[in-house]
Amino acid sequence: MAATFWFDGHWTDEAPRLTGPADHAFWQASTVFDGARAFAGLAPDLDRHCARSIASATAMGLKPAMSAEEIERLAIEGIRRFPATAELYIKPMFYGAGGMLTVESATTAFVLHLFEAPLPGPGGFSATLSPLRRPAPDMATTDAKTPGLYPNSDRATREANARGFDHAVMRDPWGNIAEFAFSNLLIARAGKVLTPAANGTFLAGITRRRVLILLGEAGIETAETTLTDADLHAADEIISVGNYSKVVPCTRYESRALNAGPIFAEARRRYFAFAETARVI
Repeated sequence: MAATFWFDGHWTDEAPRLTGPADHAFWQASTVFDGARAFAGLAPDLDRHCARSIASATAMGLKPAMSAEEIERLAIEGIRRFPATAELYIKPMFYGAGGMLTVESATTAFVLHLFEAPLPGPGGFSATLSPLRRPAPDMATTDAKTPGLYPNSDRATREANARGFDHAVMRDPWGNIAEFAFSNLLIARAGKVLTPAANGTFLAGITRRRVLILLGEAGIETAETTLTDADLHAADEIISVGNYSKVVPCTRYESRALNAGPIFAEARRRYFAFAETARVI
């Protein structure tokens, strides 16, 4: 089984029809989602991802009729429908069904989608600074994990790919580093870990926060601060942290080669050790 869905009160392995041209989500983009992971029977921070899906829906103006605890219970049911060895992406979604121009006119609907998605390995990737930027909080619903923010990330990634790089680094509206196009960013310099301070232009992710906590417990100094492109060029290590890939190293930034160094190794080791405490099957 490659995927399963919970919709309209039951599980199905066939993708359900969700929206049409009369639905607010289809023509006004009132859709939010979250992404958790399950692998080897483990689901780290599943509760936090479910809670964030509720927060995103509320920020969008949707009115979720279920709790984070109910979503978590359903997600665990869904995980148990797969083999214990499956590596899964867990995607709760709220969207506006029906309605007219305003989101208040729509009915909030829910679907939970789980599908097999192998975890990327710890191999490195290349990255470049994108000419595209994240929107300011007064320009978009940046406090929600909404698909409407992702076309710009995709555009930045495609532009980076066309120049021979795997990933894009994006700035905020004021020219400071925000994150990678699809994940948060850490740098290591002189044994200290720095990450862009959350300023409302990007989601300061759950995996990002978890890794910072774990590194702090290891005695490694961490700080949220303003970073520029010059800081990336001066970094000893650049690390991607995010739900999809978890902890992976950037091994080339622009023309500069980087090592998958000791901070990356410690962060990845500690993250997967933490994950062992989150067994659901």
